[in-house]
Formats: sequence, C-alpha cells, structure tokens
Amino acid sequence: MIALFGNLSRDLLPGQPPRAGGGPFHGARALQRVHVPARIFARAAEADRGVLLPPVVKLGTPVRFVSGESTATFSFSYDGDVRTMYVEALGDEWRPSDIPPLPSTRWVHVAPLSRHEFPTETIAALARSRRVLLDGQGLVRVPKTGPLQLDDDFDREVLRHVWVLKLAEEEAAVVGDPTALGVREVLLTQGSRGSTVYYGGRSEFIPAHALEVDPTGAGDAFSTAYIVARNAGFSPPGAARRATAVVASVLAQ
Repeated sequence: MIALFGNLSRDLLPGQPPRAGGGPFHGARALQRVHVPARIFARAAEADRGVLLPPVVKLGTPVRFVSGESTATFSFSYDGDVRTMYVEALGDEWRPSDIPPLPSTRWVHVAPLSRHEFPTETIAALARSRRVLLDGQGLVRVPKTGPLQLDDDFDREVLRHVWVLKLAEEEAAVVGDPTALGVREVLLTQGSRGSTVYYGGRSEFIPAHALEVDPTGAGDAFSTAYIVARNAGFSPPGAARRATAVVASVLAQ
C-alpha cells in the first residue's frame, strides 16, 4: 500500500475555466495507470469540495477528503517547459494530528504546493515506519501570494526524515548540490529531456521523449509512479524509467 498526501489546488489558465490541480489530482492520474493498492488524502476548503474532489474520485483511487479553511489557487502559463506562476491563494497547513493511521503503508508521497503546508514535525510523523518522498516545492516555495518566489529558507532538519527528494531544475538551483543534501535518493526532473537519479553515491540520467502537450502535473505523476515502482522492488534507476513511461502515458491521454 502507498499513500499520497497533499492539498488540492484551483488552477487558472488563460481562456479556460478553473480546473483541479495539486498532487492528489495528478498523482491519481498516474495511479489510474499502475493499478496498485493506494489511498489519497486530499485537502481543500469545504466550499470547493464539490468542484475539486470529483475529478480525483473519478480517476479510481480511494480518496479521503480532509476539510480545510482555504484552497491553494494559482494562475499560470507555459512556454514550452518554462512555467510562469502567480500565487492567488495559499492552502492549509497539515499538522501531525491530521495524519490518520496508515497500516500496511510502506511508501508515502508528500506533495506540498508551498513550504508551509508540511512542517518538519508532520513529515516526521509520516516517516515513522514509512519511506517518504517529498516534492521539493515544499522546501523552496515561499508561502506568499503574488508572483511565485523561491528561496532556501527551509528547515534542514526535514531532510532527515525524507527517503526520496524530487526536485525540478529551478528548485535544484536553489537548494544546491543534490549529493550534499544527505538524502538517500534525489530525483532531478529536467522537463522533456528526462531526469537524473542520485543514489548510493552514483547518478544516472534517464532520458525521455518530448511530447507536444501540456506538462502540468508531470512532476506529481512522476513522483507517484516512482514510489509505486520502488515499492514493487525496482532499483532507483529502474523506478525512474518506469515513472518516465507512466508520465508519457498520462500526458498523452
């Protein structure tokens, strides 16, 4: 069993109606293709439940909705792999008391949209007897509305509880040398070019094929597919190859 925790988001793109986003939604897109026991814990303002939750439920993985006070909201656009994002509203913070019992769960994907959402003590609670993959957004995204800002003002203690850290290139530029972070496995995603896996003092580049599609959510889908493969016994490079194939399937739909 694997679990995914994160806030849902309301995503605003030019000329389109608001749509569901965030790790729970995009992770569910990956889980729809791998058919493994999993559970998703998704949070948003109660007022947005009727709009944001059904698209996740429709994808087939069991979902528990955690009622919140606010919904993370972003407006953004892409120029190829380059994303411009504006933070319209912040989502809720998860506390250790928000974490339910997770029997038979070995891997957890934690998918923050901003640094404040999963503080160190919450990551520590999730990591007890489990392996945590943390999205690097939860380290470097400054929790302020306005143009998206990144900085390295995060609690280094959180990394002690992380088994896998997934970083996009812009996040890696903020945190520095992936091999110096003290995390067992680091996934550096490099857009349509592929990814690099750092593990056990080694690194391996995993190529991908460019697709002329909207890449929104590719990182969340990659992370979810990666821990599914690791849970199934794949090595880190093998899991990254498997995740790359799953993401291509998700984006091509």
